[in-house]
Amino acid sequence: MKKIFSFLLPVFFAWQASAQTVSVKDTATEGKITVFKDSRLDVLAKKEAALNETYSLGPRSAKGYRLMLLSTSERPAAMKLRAQLLQQFPEQKVYMSFQPPYIKIRFGNFLEKEDADKYRKEIIRTKMVANNIYVLPEIIEIKPEKDKEKDSNN
Repeated sequence: MKKIFSFLLPVFFAWQASAQTVSVKDTATEGKITVFKDSRLDVLAKKEAALNETYSLGPRSAKGYRLMLLSTSERPAAMKLRAQLLQQFPEQKVYMSFQPPYIKIRFGNFLEKEDADKYRKEIIRTKMVANNIYVLPEIIEIKPEKDKEKDSNN
């Protein structure tokens, strides 16, 4: 029985291997390949290309100003002010840091002191902060402008 099995097993594998061969001529004359692609991949590719272009434009930090709005040990008050600022001024960033025992809230990325003063006056007018607001010189984040880059290349 072992001899018959050892003889038939290689014959079976050889027969299976020959059954799965396909000639090149057959595949060339048969149908077409259709690729279905999700349209969201194109949107994702465009966003990634824009992000790569933004990163390649150069430095992302510079000397500028931020507003020091609050230094408190009360977390709920700090979170409330942060939420109000994000709602009122979505175009600006709010920076919250913890330096024991105080939570400090800084606001904005301003290249010019005059811009910081405009926002300071607006925050005072809306009475979001009861204490003094200070304009601090800091290293700020800047967004590279594509228009400036294109103009310098021309």
